[in-house]
Amino acid sequence: MSLPKLSLVLLPQEHAILRLPPDAPFPDWTGTSGCVSLTRAPDELSVVCPAAVVPAGTEGSFGWRAFRVDTLAGLDEPGVVLAAVKPLSEAALGVFVISTFLRDYLLVSGESLGRAHALLTEAGHRITAG
Repeated sequence: MSLPKLSLVLLPQEHAILRLPPDAPFPDWTGTSGCVSLTRAPDELSVVCPAAVVPAGTEGSFGWRAFRVDTLAGLDEPGVVLAAVKPLSEAALGVFVISTFLRDYLLVSGESLGRAHALLTEAGHRITAG
């Protein structure tokens, strides 16, 4: 299978990936800019949002940068996430993926942003600043 070449946008703000108790209400402080994702699972409420809005003392991982996949694809189109994740994974970089109805988002640690940018470009993807 030939993997697609993607158009990616690097979002400007740092993001946080947070873990709240499974019965916590959806927070009202996540903001409306950047990438915001709320996922309830049996053992946690996972929150991704811009780091600047996170209340002090909230458990999580900070300093993540997000690439938005601007190449639109059908929900069942194979290879979109793989095309973006493969060069990062093969270089032993961690990636946190969020998928929505319309797009996919790849979050990488701020420390590995430069390397991730270079690897994605070398894989043939086009990256612009958002």
